[in-house]
Amino acid sequence: MKSFDKHAFGGHVAMFVANIIWGIMAPASKFLMSFDSVSSFAVTGFRVAGACLLFWIASLFLKKEDVCRKDKIRLLFASMLAVMFNQGSFITGVSLTSPVDATVIVTFLPVITMILSALILKEPISVLKVGGIVCGISGALILVCSSANGGGVSNIWGNLLCLTAQFSFAFYVVLFKDLVGKYSPVTIMKWMFLFATILFVPFFVKDMVAINYRELPFDAYLALIHIVFGGTFICYFMIPIGQHRLRPTVVVMYNYVQPIVATIIALSLGMDTFSTIKILAGILIFVGVFAVTQSRAKADLIK
Repeated sequence: MKSFDKHAFGGHVAMFVANIIWGIMAPASKFLMSFDSVSSFAVTGFRVAGACLLFWIASLFLKKEDVCRKDKIRLLFASMLAVMFNQGSFITGVSLTSPVDATVIVTFLPVITMILSALILKEPISVLKVGGIVCGISGALILVCSSANGGGVSNIWGNLLCLTAQFSFAFYVVLFKDLVGKYSPVTIMKWMFLFATILFVPFFVKDMVAINYRELPFDAYLALIHIVFGGTFICYFMIPIGQHRLRPTVVVMYNYVQPIVATIIALSLGMDTFSTIKILAGILIFVGVFAVTQSRAKADLIK
């Protein structure tokens, strides 16, 4: 019997908690952007700048870590993938499509990560992995195509933007696993969000100022707090912990928690409805994700 691994267990807990919180992100963002003066760019600006401020405040209470120039350059590129392209594409996509569509597409991330791990990290490709990838891709394509032809709140461009966000994050998880083990999660994220704030937020200041703050009810402010503090600060604090302790495919495996949480919230608030085609797409993606994450790692095969 395999012994209990406390190191890996901490990574599992971190990713499980992060994805529960992320599951609330799509409906919370959709609710906040339902107000005319609140754009997707404004929400993204608050999210990035707010998390930057929180991470730098948190760093004041921790031992200072010096980051070498080479690693700062790598953190700049990591910031572009994990923060700028990921958050910008996802929030904009959510503003155009339904919360359920957005969160079902998020479950496609493990499939993308598995492909990148095979190409970049030389993880072996088995029949189980290929079958899972085909199954997952089929589910994602069905969802996107049904959005193009069907009515309701689905939108093909919104779905494609959400899919772009998953590609961006998958590249980050695969390419920067070695970097996250060198520094604490707060140190890594304070630099990543600082770079993102400098490069990203200036373009969104106009939208942030244009919000009619007086028209926003208390619930809208609660949604914004969740997006900035929970869905960004807490979740991005958890990511390096899971990334350092688990394989890339295991890290993103926990994404399947998100549609469960988001669907329960969206349906309970009457923000979305399920159709047979969406259920089919979701089942295909879940089966694909399960299959590709059950394959053994390169290190296991070598042993």
